[in-house]
Amino acid sequence: MRYYCLLLVLLSLLSCNENLLEKPDDLIPEDKMVSILTDLAIVNAAKSTNMAVLQDLDIEPMDYIFKKYDIDSLQFVESDRYYASLPPEYEEIYKRVESKLEEQAKTMEEAKRVNDSLRRMESEENRDDTD
Repeated sequence: MRYYCLLLVLLSLLSCNENLLEKPDDLIPEDKMVSILTDLAIVNAAKSTNMAVLQDLDIEPMDYIFKKYDIDSLQFVESDRYYASLPPEYEEIYKRVESKLEEQAKTMEEAKRVNDSLRRMESEENRDDTD
């Protein structure tokens, strides 16, 4: 009985390493996929907070992403599905996306802080000039 349990566990582990999907011919490389998913997260955030601006500028978020990275929707879907079939790789891709988003958020916060400081200084200078 113990032998059968061990065999079952071993077969389960081996089947986990098996590729469920064949690698697409036009697979998007991991680095490019990270960049695409990062931009996609930013565009989706913009879409959910300020859709009117995107509409006013006549920007369709997915078309923008596809043009920017010179890909099409089928290539994106097939690549995403392929990476999703490899959980450790997919998880690593999303960790890298999260890291890039955090980096960009820090950069934006720093730029906002500097901008706010400059505005305060200008405001104080304008007050001093009127006195």
